[in-house]
Amino acid sequence: MGAQALSQGMVVVDHAMPKNPPRLNAYRLAGCFALFLTCATLVAAPRPNVVFILADDLGYSDLGCYGGEIATPHLDSLAANGLRFTRFYNTTRFWPSRGALLTGYYAQQIHRDALPGLDGGAAGVRQPWARLLPALLKPAGYHGYHSGKWHIDGTPGAGGFDRSLNLEKQGGYFGNATNGNDGATYYSTIAIADHAVECLKQHASRHPDRPFFQYIAFTAPHFPLQALPQDIAKYRDKYLAGWDAMRLERFQRQKEMGLINTTLSPLERDIGPPYPFPDAIAKLGPGEVNRPLPWDELNDTQRRFQATKMAIHAAMVDRMDREIGRILAQLKAMNAYDNTLVFFASDNGASAEIMIRDGGHDPAAEPGSAKTFLCLGPGFSSACNTPFRRHKTWVHEGGISTPLIAHWPAGIHDKGSLRHTAGHFIDIAPTVLELAGIAQPREWDGQPLPEPPGRSLTAAFAADVIIPRESLWWLHEGNRAVSEGDWKLVAAKGDPWELYNLKTDRAEQDNLATRIPDKVKELERLWQKQTDRFTALARKTAKPPTQPGKAK
Repeated sequence: MGAQALSQGMVVVDHAMPKNPPRLNAYRLAGCFALFLTCATLVAAPRPNVVFILADDLGYSDLGCYGGEIATPHLDSLAANGLRFTRFYNTTRFWPSRGALLTGYYAQQIHRDALPGLDGGAAGVRQPWARLLPALLKPAGYHGYHSGKWHIDGTPGAGGFDRSLNLEKQGGYFGNATNGNDGATYYSTIAIADHAVECLKQHASRHPDRPFFQYIAFTAPHFPLQALPQDIAKYRDKYLAGWDAMRLERFQRQKEMGLINTTLSPLERDIGPPYPFPDAIAKLGPGEVNRPLPWDELNDTQRRFQATKMAIHAAMVDRMDREIGRILAQLKAMNAYDNTLVFFASDNGASAEIMIRDGGHDPAAEPGSAKTFLCLGPGFSSACNTPFRRHKTWVHEGGISTPLIAHWPAGIHDKGSLRHTAGHFIDIAPTVLELAGIAQPREWDGQPLPEPPGRSLTAAFAADVIIPRESLWWLHEGNRAVSEGDWKLVAAKGDPWELYNLKTDRAEQDNLATRIPDKVKELERLWQKQTDRFTALARKTAKPPTQPGKAK
């Protein structure tokens, strides 16, 4: 596994870290066992193991348990025996989501996304105090394992992981990082799961009495759309009815499940990819469409091309679920399943991007094979984000809404229930720390730390509750939003503010901005207050702004 992975743009590392790094000794521990929660239905259990599984560019409705038609039986089973959060959020882009997830801070606070007048983003470097979750867990005896995509500054070892499989390049799923090996048996989704299973087996052998934190970051279903031929065949003709029909069918299932209380957003036919690549559109041929036009306006060539792309996307999600099944089977085999808290989420909404990178695209090659470079595009991205508007990079609901499954047999007993509790990736770190019995750090090198914006979700494991907080906040490439309770203020870059009541309008269709201007002003002040606070913090260690990268 290790030698092969090295040849495919992956780096396998066993990190030998001191058991108690000097500065970590200053962190206060709350005890060796999980905090006893006040909610009656949440029974106290020993410190849980934690497995966080992250998909890449997965739409809100792609899983079966969130209304999708793709076969995801293992994730559906986790949902049926755990919880589904209906209003959970990411940061709308992969690198800020990962920074927020593993630190409990907004990415802008730790230089992992830009603020007005300040640099930050994919090349941003966290302050030394912005430690990652596995490093914070080490004093409580946790071992940390990482498999898959990284895209956080520094290395997994420096971040506290004991073992890692770091997918350093993502030019393709087969062969190597340049799409040039159609005959390869290597497929990255399988390789990521292989390493995750290896880590669990080693942990069971060497550290059977220690808890673990495992972070599994799949690249699927991020472009390029590439999948195993047998997986594509399963879905080859499934989407010929088009994205309009797919959206309606998913929306109906979501309503029947009780996931949503909203209308279905119409297709925004004038909204295409967030970054223009006209040369790529031309190279991809006559079947490519860069707008979500009504399906009946497409010709036969376009319909087949688009349906094939969605079939590959579905195959990638299907394969990821199968590999997750292997990981869950290993947890059961090592008798860790019952006391392991398994989370599943996506780093952003489905992507409307269309481009060609790395090894290029051979239009004569079989779609989904190693020599092709296909992207989902705005039509089926809109369907994958059902019932919401927009896509990855926007901060409308389609860009920032993620499924969140939480499964923990020893600690979650309200099985198969929905949680309408609003939450965000910044809440994962404080949740895990609380369950591990670790107080959140309050100082670093003798200086007080910034107040973490994340809140523990443990109360929501027992009941559908409101997590007290000032607001939830977003900013990415000029797209901005703030949510307070059921209210959301949102604007795409250069556009005026829009105001929505998410209690009945998650699809963001009834803009109340002109009818309730006082609420707009109130929320705008709140957004600016947060922005100013984050800017003041980041400015202390900021570097001069540079031209932000595009289309990462």
